[in-house]
Amino acid sequence: MIRTLRGHTPIVDEPAFLAETAALIGDVTVGAESSIWYGAVLRGDDNPITVGRRSNIQDGTIVHVSSTGQGTVIGDEVSIGHAAIIHACTLEDRSFVGMGATVMDGAVVESGAMVAAGALVAPGKIVRAGQVWMGNPGRHTRDLTEDEKKYLTYVATHYWELAQDYLGD
Repeated sequence: MIRTLRGHTPIVDEPAFLAETAALIGDVTVGAESSIWYGAVLRGDDNPITVGRRSNIQDGTIVHVSSTGQGTVIGDEVSIGHAAIIHACTLEDRSFVGMGATVMDGAVVESGAMVAAGALVAPGKIVRAGQVWMGNPGRHTRDLTEDEKKYLTYVATHYWELAQDYLGD
């Protein structure tokens, strides 16, 4: 579903994959080769949401903005796992947010950083490049391994390849 709100209609660069049950509302921009999966909601009602190129927002994820503060910026080749909550924050290029994780207002996940499944990144925190944050509240628990660094790029590529299968059927 693509819905205009307050004079803003979501913009989706082609090619991209939007699952039939995904909802894009208001001031939302999605870059080329990105995929928004089943049940994901991107609600840009009070501030904008920007999703870069070849990012994937997986099933059941909620992306929202602050009514009084900032919008949400999701960079290029970002992977967001199933049922995550992304709220008024910045996810830099090639960052990763695991399943069920929450990233709160004003937080930044730097390029090449990982938020583990189920973690809570509190408002204003910065997940530095190369770090893995786990827990509730989330904290730096270790650095990414070389295999995990490669995985960050692999996931973005894999989800775009998978999206092309869906676009072709």
